[in-house]
Amino acid sequence: MKAVILAGGMGTRLRPVTGDRPKPMVPLLGKPLMEHILALLRTQGFDDICAAVRYRAGDIMAWFGDGSRFGVRLQYRLEQEPLGTAGAVKNCGDFCGDEDVLVISGDAACDFDLAALMAEHKRRDAAVTLALYRHPEPLRYGLAVTDGEDNIRGFVEKPDWSRVVTDLVNTGIYIVSPRAMAQVPAGREFDFAKDLFPLLLRQGEKLLGLPMAGYWCDVGTPLSYYRCCADALEGRLRIDLPEAFRPAAAAGEDSPCQAGESLDCACHDRAELMGVLSELLMDMGADYSDGLRLHGKGYELRISPLASRSALRISVQSEDAEFARELALSARDLAKALDQRADDRPQ
Repeated sequence: MKAVILAGGMGTRLRPVTGDRPKPMVPLLGKPLMEHILALLRTQGFDDICAAVRYRAGDIMAWFGDGSRFGVRLQYRLEQEPLGTAGAVKNCGDFCGDEDVLVISGDAACDFDLAALMAEHKRRDAAVTLALYRHPEPLRYGLAVTDGEDNIRGFVEKPDWSRVVTDLVNTGIYIVSPRAMAQVPAGREFDFAKDLFPLLLRQGEKLLGLPMAGYWCDVGTPLSYYRCCADALEGRLRIDLPEAFRPAAAAGEDSPCQAGESLDCACHDRAELMGVLSELLMDMGADYSDGLRLHGKGYELRISPLASRSALRISVQSEDAEFARELALSARDLAKALDQRADDRPQ
């Protein structure tokens, strides 16, 4: 089966954490996000893949090559100018041919059953099938309104709470038919959600929206990035963890934390930085009874300001020494990036 990976993003909102890397090259536990996507596609039977690239395309092509190192066949189509999501897939038209194609972002993190999504799309002969995800905080996303048979009746783009009529968010993962792509003009900017889907609904075409089981995260902000890393470490996101991030084989689920790592992170304003970190980590369940503490399966992360100088101390207790070090380093990198962002703000 064929898939198109949308890999042209700049990752502007993530720059405080990741610098000028293209979004698909942002690391998730030691591997670029797009490498995890390739692994998911391969295991689901999508081994013929085209990446739509633009920003720092050479970085992506140099890392992934022809895909053989990752067990897939991979080719590329370069956008000279932004073409939008649907326009980028149209630019891969010679690759797609007359087949139904999976479209997925190179900067998402998910473990959906994409083969089942394709099978249901074909069974019900839809023009487009959208992978939807139930999200308790849907304000940052486009919402899809469906009827009792999973037919999409309309969309609500990034609503405030007064306009939230469903918890089903559009993940940007689609199965697209040739008849749908025939409606996309070549060579100009055209978007799936903004342009193509409303057009297809007006034409009476069938758009399916299927709620997916599993995990999905739009890795678009420092908060979502850090949360996604924690979710992968704790097993909520099912990915193949590099050896350095795997728990020790002998450690039981309820084993006490036996290894520790402590790092200091100099900063410009420790109180301001602690405030920013508190906002981020409390959304992940952290408490502030003794500094800022985040508990997870087999670990405890504690961040607190030093009294002697403008710096934070980051301490991790874990069942596994290597895991403790990697988590401490990740937390320090996040703190440095957020401190730099605060320092760059106009005074």
